[in-house]
Amino acid sequence: MGRGAVPGVRRAYGRAMTRSPSSPGFWRSPLRGPWLTSVLGVVLLGGVTVLFVTGLVSYAAYNPNLAPVNDKTPEKGILGFYLFSWPTDPHWLYRLNQGVHVTLGITLIPVLLAKLWSVIPRLFELPPARSLAHALERISLLLLVGGALFEFVTGVLNIQLDYVFPGSFYTLHFYGAWVFFAAFAAHVVLKAPAALRNLRRLREETLPDRVPPDPVPPDPVPRDPLPSDLVSPRPDPPTVSRRGALWFVGGGSLLLFATTVGQSFDGLLRRTALLAPHGGADPGSGPNGFQINKTARYAGIDPVETTEDAWRLVVTGRTGTVHLSRARLARLPLHSAALPIACVEGWSTSDQWWRGVRLRDLAALVGYDEDPPNVLIESLQRRGAFRRAALRANQVADPRSLLALYVNGEDLSPDHGFPARIIVPAAPGVLNTKWVARMTFGDL
Repeated sequence: MGRGAVPGVRRAYGRAMTRSPSSPGFWRSPLRGPWLTSVLGVVLLGGVTVLFVTGLVSYAAYNPNLAPVNDKTPEKGILGFYLFSWPTDPHWLYRLNQGVHVTLGITLIPVLLAKLWSVIPRLFELPPARSLAHALERISLLLLVGGALFEFVTGVLNIQLDYVFPGSFYTLHFYGAWVFFAAFAAHVVLKAPAALRNLRRLREETLPDRVPPDPVPPDPVPRDPLPSDLVSPRPDPPTVSRRGALWFVGGGSLLLFATTVGQSFDGLLRRTALLAPHGGADPGSGPNGFQINKTARYAGIDPVETTEDAWRLVVTGRTGTVHLSRARLARLPLHSAALPIACVEGWSTSDQWWRGVRLRDLAALVGYDEDPPNVLIESLQRRGAFRRAALRANQVADPRSLLALYVNGEDLSPDHGFPARIIVPAAPGVLNTKWVARMTFGDL
């Protein structure tokens, strides 16, 4: 008998192979290839680098090396090498940093998804490793994909105040960022030469020809001449060009940008921030009508505790302890400062006019007439992170740092921290403690 292949068996075998994700024929899109992957990769290279740096800077703003109450990653070890004492100038520093971090992160989501789509065949390659270099590339790719999804998902959930994490957001996001960026850096090193070649070819394709080309209709999705495991051997007919796909991704990013960036502004622009956190109470209008995340009810504040008869601020320092009613605080020298509120979720307000007692004047009441020290601040708040928070000496000494009693010419509302709250230039919102009950000055 002849030993030739049976046609029916060959067709059945071919169909079975194309049904497997590990088969090149399974992935039929004509858009995949080194050109699209390289362009998306370059965009992410710049964007993710900015996200990583602004994320680390954001964590430094909490002054985690100051006191255990501020440190959400006590086992970070060498990963805290970059931490520095957070400044108070410019007063909008944290507002800018966190606005860029969150807005850029959301804007990059379509680019990230498109990039993952463009390289998904590589996740199913067999054999898993053909060489040491290939094995390193596969490991970096898996860590990169897993880390990217983890960081973006946890970030978006935190923005929406959906704390469904199996632990602290700060801890998970901090360590996840280091794992992701390490894989990202390794992947860039491994793939940079190929990406540069592809981009060089893209530039050559866009240069005008010296000789008019033949009048032949161009292929809307030209084949990538460079060999690549991303190019399908049996592509489907094209329905859009690669540049059209990039425009689609760019349009998605622009839409997310437009529905996010308004959270860093007031007025009509804030109304466009559809993706800003909306978990807090409606602040209403008037002097206290600006963003609220944590209400007095959520924090477990009993209104009885904040009455003039019941509430006393306890201030402790080198010379002992003093107890101050709100009326007595109001008789001390009062000062005003125009400062914003900016939170880790990315939203911020414009400058609000705060009026109250300077922190350095409170330090002077307990023996620190010059060079005020660090301070530990405790709230009436019953639950949630940062019921206790520490501020550095430079923050205490800044003349704009206040124990605020009023905002925009009116008493603080209960949701904004009545009877008194902290307001410090350039500090994250959670360090501007509301419902202050105790302040302890000294070395922490």
